[in-house]
Amino acid sequence: MNAKERMKIPPVDMPEQDPKERVNNLEEVPLGYTPEMAMLEARRCIQCKTPFCIEGCPVGIDIPGFIKLIEEGDFKGAARKMKERNLLPAVCGRVCPQEEQCQLFCTIGKVRKDPCKSVMIGKLERFIADWDREQGEFEQPPSMKPSGKRVAIIGAGPAGLTVAGDLIKFGHEVIVFEALHRAGGVLVYGIPEFRLPKKIVQYEVDYLEKIGVEFRYDYVIGKTIPVRQIVDDFDAVFVGTGAGLPRFMRVDGENLLGVLSANEYLTRANLMKAYDFPAADTPIVKGKKVITVGGGNVAMDCARTALRMGAERSLIVYRRAEEQMPARLEEIHHAKEEGVEFHLLQNPVRLVGDDKGWIRGAEVIKMELGEPDSSGRRRPVPIEGSEFIENTDALIVAIGNSPNPLVPSCFPDLEVTRWGGIVVNEITGQTSVPGVFAGGDIVLGAATVILAMGHGRRAARAMNLYLSSGRWVDLDSALDLCRAEVH
Repeated sequence: MNAKERMKIPPVDMPEQDPKERVNNLEEVPLGYTPEMAMLEARRCIQCKTPFCIEGCPVGIDIPGFIKLIEEGDFKGAARKMKERNLLPAVCGRVCPQEEQCQLFCTIGKVRKDPCKSVMIGKLERFIADWDREQGEFEQPPSMKPSGKRVAIIGAGPAGLTVAGDLIKFGHEVIVFEALHRAGGVLVYGIPEFRLPKKIVQYEVDYLEKIGVEFRYDYVIGKTIPVRQIVDDFDAVFVGTGAGLPRFMRVDGENLLGVLSANEYLTRANLMKAYDFPAADTPIVKGKKVITVGGGNVAMDCARTALRMGAERSLIVYRRAEEQMPARLEEIHHAKEEGVEFHLLQNPVRLVGDDKGWIRGAEVIKMELGEPDSSGRRRPVPIEGSEFIENTDALIVAIGNSPNPLVPSCFPDLEVTRWGGIVVNEITGQTSVPGVFAGGDIVLGAATVILAMGHGRRAARAMNLYLSSGRWVDLDSALDLCRAEVH
């Protein structure tokens, strides 16, 4: 089949649960490709001589390589090819914004002048990862001679898991310290079950344990153990504590009962299983009318979770227009299908409570779009005199997160930005403290899973050089690492 014939094949849609049914359960919304669907979608790839899609992947997966193997029906080979660069393919295939990364660079989408017509790389990634997991086989990676070096990883999120997986294969002893009782970071506390089933994350963690990574849970580094003790006891340290500090609107009434950060709401609903209350001993605010403030993926997660928690109405209140929403188009589409109401160009300026301290409404002002701001999006400008009261009995603030401040606050030698993120060499992940590396959202702020993994991969390479040579990674070595990432 030549390229022109391949370009005529329409994208293969992935089956999904009916919206009326899925709002009453926590099962995954997309149902996955069948092998026949995956092979047909793989046939759309024209195997470009210059695969720009790889440039759009933060971890540099050989995308044409694994897609060609799917087309040929060699699913095991496709899984191996993908895992050469991606430790968490089943996760990335579900939650990464492929339409802004690999699929944005797809030649098919460019020729068709529509990124939605690109090869569905993310869906194929999910298919082959799920197929591989369902085989129930475990392949031990090639064993390396023990290096005698010990590495501590603080935080078991996407960046930390990636570093752990890479360094254990280099022969180093790896111990991961996690503050929560489960590994996964935002993958388990922040992303709902209907988008990312927790069993998938656990499968990846189990794999790391099988190849030798040790996990220690309920360790709050900086409280349970001093940071300096970790640095002294290990040959190298990676800090991947994420962006767990919620931002608030700073308006009157934000301390009312029934007002929650997205972090707290989703952690209760996801990690602590509030959806199964009282069987799970985790209460959660269940309003009949719930407002979620924000326009990103986290806001969509909160609004959709509220419906599943029994809300009769779930509203998104966002200060810009839909075109400026940072959420993935797929998440916005799913939210609308499920009945989430979008109240755009509006912003709460005050929260109103009753005499018992519970929220009963939000004073909202209407907005209009002005000139672009530093983000490139048009700045929302309040319309004077347009305020009105939107009644509600619960409000979730989902306007972003800042880097987790605990480790930096307990480690005065560590250089941080004015926003609280750790300052690193962007190629190597080296911090201002010898032997200490960092990556993921503690450096980037709230970013994507795959970007955090890319940070972890580069840091792991640099840490291996540091552990092997006993010296800080110099400029020439850093440039070599950069070239290795490109190729």
